[in-house]
Amino acid sequence: MNFHEIALNRQSCRSYDADREVEEEKITAILESARLSPSACNGQPYHISVCRGENAKAVAKACQGTGMNKFATDAPVMIVLSEMPYCKRAGVGSKIMGNDYRSIDIGIAAAYITAEAAAQGLGTCILGWLDNDKIKSICQLSGTVRLVITLGYAKEGDKLREKKRKDLSELVSQF
Repeated sequence: MNFHEIALNRQSCRSYDADREVEEEKITAILESARLSPSACNGQPYHISVCRGENAKAVAKACQGTGMNKFATDAPVMIVLSEMPYCKRAGVGSKIMGNDYRSIDIGIAAAYITAEAAAQGLGTCILGWLDNDKIKSICQLSGTVRLVITLGYAKEGDKLREKKRKDLSELVSQF
């Protein structure tokens, strides 16, 4: 699959096959792609926690406040992205420019994770509704949890939905 095909076929999966485990080599490929993602000053100011089994169930539950993300319970893997300190150069640049490079870098890593997962035939969904304190405890983290990504095989029959996106003319200006 080329990148355009990945972009066309990747969608937020909300129907996982809870009985189908994700192969270790696929998880390794996903993590390696995340490791190669660009970040400010190559600082990679994040930590990636991979949760399976009971830990995945606990993280899923910590993303289900007020009835949100119920589908996450069936995802066999939960990937947690948490903040780590900036490298010195990126930290200085962030202060001078008033730009939160960590959040940008975490978003880029999440994009690489979800794209590689799609290339591996897996479904993902990026979750921002989460209980930071509970997940920090489950994963023994010191940094703030920014995103959780569900990962697994979509249930058979989970159809590709039509993408509803703005027209290019609404998103792009060329000078």
